[in-house]
Amino acid sequence: MADPTPIEHIVPEGVARLPVFTPAVRVGDLVFLSGAIGTPPSGELRVVEGGVGPETRATMDNIGRVLEAAELGFEDLVKCIVFLADITDYAAMNEVYVTYFEGMEPPARSAMAGSGLALGARVEIECIARGR
Repeated sequence: MADPTPIEHIVPEGVARLPVFTPAVRVGDLVFLSGAIGTPPSGELRVVEGGVGPETRATMDNIGRVLEAAELGFEDLVKCIVFLADITDYAAMNEVYVTYFEGMEPPARSAMAGSGLALGARVEIECIARGR
């Protein structure tokens, strides 16, 4: 039996994580980012204050740190899945989210409401990126 495609685990500094998951894994030409929430850049396991806007910014900044560790950028994202604790937060989330894709076509995206996001977060975003 041939060896399977190797899996590279991507674990950047300053991104909060529980020991039961890896922030991202690279398999072949794809990078799968675990769901990110709006934790501060210190890596503390708490959600930033201020509601869905600041949480979305912190979430996207955390995604950016993971992409950087994988030597990628926001332009490499091909799909994002947004989970909101309350779907009425969609507009506030989107107002921040779109700023990370100015001057480029944004990735495909889904958004849905879910309850019980980690650490009481209002927003969580999971992504798939093309590898280089």
